Amino acid sequence: MFAVPRRALLGAASAGMILVLAACGGQQASETGEGGLSGDVVIDGSSTVEPLSSAAATLYRDVEPGVNVTVATSGTGGGFQRFCAGETDISDASRPISDEEAAACAEAGVEYTEIVIANDGLSVVVNPENDWLECVTTEQLATIWGPESEGTVTSWQDVDPSFPDEPLALYGAGTDSGTFDYFTEAINGEEGAIRTDYSPSEDDNLTVQGVAGSKGGIGFFGLSYAEENAEAVKLVPVDSGEGCITPSTETVQDGSYSPLGRPLYIYVNNAKYTENAALQNFVDYYLENQAPIAEEALFIPLTDEQQTTAQESLESLAG
Repeated sequence: MFAVPRRALLGAASAGMILVLAACGGQQASETGEGGLSGDVVIDGSSTVEPLSSAAATLYRDVEPGVNVTVATSGTGGGFQRFCAGETDISDASRPISDEEAAACAEAGVEYTEIVIANDGLSVVVNPENDWLECVTTEQLATIWGPESEGTVTSWQDVDPSFPDEPLALYGAGTDSGTFDYFTEAINGEEGAIRTDYSPSEDDNLTVQGVAGSKGGIGFFGLSYAEENAEAVKLVPVDSGEGCITPSTETVQDGSYSPLGRPLYIYVNNAKYTENAALQNFVDYYLENQAPIAEEALFIPLTDEQQTTAQESLESLAG
């Protein structure tokens, strides 16, 4: 049985959670709301970060109902294209902006502020019937996913002679996804380097279905989605040379789940933040309440150090 997508659960946030949010970091937003703050905030980008921004938008709606926050998912790369064209206020990203994307923003005169808004771990999952893989090394992952393995590594036995001769069935993020960029660089040593004979998708649920439907299935996506679908797929610890580490809040935050632990980002258009009171209020609320928002969206909150850095970035932006 597959988990209900996170975005479908956000509307069911408890009244207690909403009251707490409104009462703590969202106090400024409530006071502004008495004056009828209104406007639009447009967000696009990473499908990984989308549930986080959607959770922020849903909870913020109870504080400032006059502000319309829309969240789209065209992938990290697609989101930066729109952002650098001035079409959006915030770009969700599961990786830092690339040099080429930064150059496109500069050419268009779009200045921005990068804010780490939460943490996530990339998870490796296999079919629950897979009883031979209790831990996977980064070398084995490179053997499975490396571009040179296409057409030659087609069975689990090709990965390790002790594994059964079960055909590999590969599922993972599509090429427009920051998850794809991050995974390929972390595992294969080069962003975008991957065998082409796998089933790519921007929809993590399709990856879950694929892995769950094939005994030899293996896939990768965000940790929170793996935890949501624990009955459908099996989460595999990863050994990068320091022993088998299972992804969790603690191992992602302390950096031991390496190299597949990562920060998640939002990029804010500086000029629009200054000019648009609704955008400024929403971003302030988002950061002030990042911990309960991250927990609501099943992500990992910022560490104290990350929170301080993000707050300093926002204060610099506000002037």
